[in-house]
Amino acid sequence: MTDEFDIDAMLDDMTHGLREYLRMRHIDDAVMIGIHTGGVWVAERLHSLLGIGEPLGTLDISFYRDDFTRIGMNPQVKPSQLPFGLDDRHIILVDDVLYTGRTIRAAMNELFDYGRPASITLAVLIDRGGRELPIEAAVTGQRIELPEGRHIKLTGPDPLRLVVQEARA
Repeated sequence: MTDEFDIDAMLDDMTHGLREYLRMRHIDDAVMIGIHTGGVWVAERLHSLLGIGEPLGTLDISFYRDDFTRIGMNPQVKPSQLPFGLDDRHIILVDDVLYTGRTIRAAMNELFDYGRPASITLAVLIDRGGRELPIEAAVTGQRIELPEGRHIKLTGPDPLRLVVQEARA
C-alpha cells in the first residue's frame, strides 16, 4: 500500500496550502515547529519549501502524553528545541499523522508551557479521521480512511515513506 502515496506531491500541496492560509490571515512572520519524530521530518521539508527565515523548532511530547502511564516512557525521548520565543508568535505546528487528536493536545500543552503564541496553525501530512478530541488541521497533505486494526506510519527521514501496518495488540 506504500505505492499509493506520493509524498512529494503531498508536500507541494501542503506548501501551497500553508502559503495561502498565511496570506489570507496576513501572517508573514510564522515560525515552524515539528513534533518528533515524523512531524520533524515533514517540517524539515516544509520549512525549506516555504523558505522560513527562523530556524526550525522541534518538540518531544513524551512527558505530556495522557497515556504515559498506560504505554510507558518512550525509550528515545529527545529534548524539545525551540530556538525562538513563543510569546505573540504565529506558529505552524507540523505532525505526520493526525488521528485521535491527543498528540496535538499534548503538543499544545507543552507549547503553552514555553509561552503564549498569537496563533497555532496545524499542518499534517495525513489526516486519517477517528478524532477523539475537537482538533482539526488547517492544512493536510491527504485524508485517508483505514480499516479497523490498521495504522499508518511515516518512515524516514530520507526517503520519506508511508507504511500501512496492522495495529499492535
